[in-house]
Amino acid sequence: MRMAAAATSRAFLFSHHYHSLPFFFPSFLTASRLPTLHRNNLRNPILLSTVKCLQSSSGRQNVVEILEERGLLESLTSEHLRQACSDPSLPPLKVYCGFDPTAESLHLGNLLGIIVLSWFQRCGHRPVALIGGATARVGDPSGKSLERPELDLDTLSLNTSGVSNNITRILGRISILNNYEWWKEVRLLEFLKDVGRYARVGSMIAKESVKKRLESEQGMSYTEFTYQLLQGYDFLYLFQNEGINVQIGGSDQWGNITAGTELIRKILHADAAAYGLTFPLLLKSDGTKFGKSEDGAIWLSPSMLSPYKFYQYLFSVPDADVVRFLRILTFMDMDEIKQLENEMEGPGYLPNTAQRRLAEEVTRFVHGQDGLDEALKATEALRPGADTKLDWKTIQAISEDVPSCSFPYNQVLDLSLVDLSVSSGLLDSKSAARRLLKQGGLYLNNSRVDNENKRVEPQDIVDGKLLLLSAGKKNKVLVQILSDT
Repeated sequence: MRMAAAATSRAFLFSHHYHSLPFFFPSFLTASRLPTLHRNNLRNPILLSTVKCLQSSSGRQNVVEILEERGLLESLTSEHLRQACSDPSLPPLKVYCGFDPTAESLHLGNLLGIIVLSWFQRCGHRPVALIGGATARVGDPSGKSLERPELDLDTLSLNTSGVSNNITRILGRISILNNYEWWKEVRLLEFLKDVGRYARVGSMIAKESVKKRLESEQGMSYTEFTYQLLQGYDFLYLFQNEGINVQIGGSDQWGNITAGTELIRKILHADAAAYGLTFPLLLKSDGTKFGKSEDGAIWLSPSMLSPYKFYQYLFSVPDADVVRFLRILTFMDMDEIKQLENEMEGPGYLPNTAQRRLAEEVTRFVHGQDGLDEALKATEALRPGADTKLDWKTIQAISEDVPSCSFPYNQVLDLSLVDLSVSSGLLDSKSAARRLLKQGGLYLNNSRVDNENKRVEPQDIVDGKLLLLSAGKKNKVLVQILSDT
């Protein structure tokens, strides 16, 4: 009874305190976009009524502490967020992360935002993804040395669809919003009068992302300079209209996130009601970005990067990084990760065991079990010396990830393997091919070639359509056989 009375009293103070504050609402925010606050329609969960507070679950794990333990917490705008995550008298938080549709797919660097949203979801909170259909037209200068190229409307629409599909495929049917829906109604003069006057130029210039660009030769356009105010207003709008009280982002988003919490504090006079949380950028131990390969970004969309190649990139993580990536990129139990770490340092450890687990866990999270099965099957099929029988369907699934060439059937049949290794581009010269063959490193369809006089026979051609040549474990060429007719 005493605890219930205390919770009731606290909720009463919340609702009456915020109802009595002198809220200011910009004149251009109409009832359809930003309704006037009344005690009975106050939607923000932190400020809900007695009944809602008493109905909240008391068994939630503290997501902030989980993120901190796993190395996924960089900064908090207020320690009150930590308390709000564990206070049984408060309902679940509503948290969002923004994704600007600057490409048709998200990439591995964006995955951290999705993972942090998923952790909030797993701890009983409500995740929301915000597609920056409006802000992508401006371009976020954070971490960029040059202004982003302008995107046309058709490209933006295509990108928005692709990014939304990424998020839905990974997180399921969560709420996905697009900030263009409210920005298309905003008038410049009214925005400057009602919102812009709360932004201090000194504070905006002091943001790290702005300072770096101003000190560079390229400088910064006014368009980019306003980005933090646009993102700040997004948080204000979402706080007010959607009941969202937490914004998350990478550490380079700190200035943009605090721009939002400041607008909420100044315009709505709502202290300790909106929070920001940042996580570290995805970097390797040498300080370079993780998520880039020689061929470009590691995309999350299977149409832009196959699950096989995605898996292979994660499998190639060095020992120095793999344990940290297991903590931040997977949902494995921390005790299990610690056990793997101990095994790596002990005798009898099978090399790449931790890398294999990392690749499996992340590929399953991003591409589902079917995507992981496809990646594992292709990995086994393409391993020199593997017993897996090659078939056209397996090879076709990863054909875009392996260099290829085409020859008519009659040119390949009865051709020496040494000659084919050179004409296909696998090796530079016949002498190099003979030398590799003698060393046991030349493979045809995953089978080691021991005979220097080996020639292509009809039974060597997989399903009458292709040959797979390998020089060692990594260098491969797919030879596609064209019909003579």
